[in-house]
Amino acid sequence: MSRSAIVLRSSRLALRRFTADDAEPLAALHGDPDVVRFIDTGRPVPRTQVLTRTLPEFVAGPGVRSAEVADGGGFIGWFALRPTGPGRPGEAELGYRLRRAAWGRGYATEGARAVLAYGFAELGVRRVTATTMTVNRGSRRVMEKAGLRYVRTFFEEWADHIEGAEHGDVDYALSREEWAAAARHR
Repeated sequence: MSRSAIVLRSSRLALRRFTADDAEPLAALHGDPDVVRFIDTGRPVPRTQVLTRTLPEFVAGPGVRSAEVADGGGFIGWFALRPTGPGRPGEAELGYRLRRAAWGRGYATEGARAVLAYGFAELGVRRVTATTMTVNRGSRRVMEKAGLRYVRTFFEEWADHIEGAEHGDVDYALSREEWAAAARHR
């Protein structure tokens, strides 16, 4: 990885723009049933869809970063901080997806904190939100450890039923002021 391609660094991670070279690791990540269990349809994303839709979107879009272990450990997933939508200036949504081999090592929290710091300090984001299924305890714990706070539980109709959907989804959020106050106490 070239130094100029690195956008963010944490103590153990390097986050950079996606390139065409990320095709196979990204397809493997999105094709892992355990990784996508609580996302979208709850089923693996077909390789062709990852290569023709997801990767081009990630390469073109400024908000998604490929995550690698900084000491040469290779691709472990991605982190995103993307605008929540039109009419919401200064608000962004946090997202992340990591390979199973990277779970339980603190990488998700570390990467989420790095992306949050970048968003608040460098991009001028005022509020960050994140959403997951209520039953996705691992992702909820990452959000909490990164500083986001539970806002609400909500229910939506989904075209594809995912086991656990009957418990709803949860929103978490963090404001720039809350982030700055927490950073002063670290």
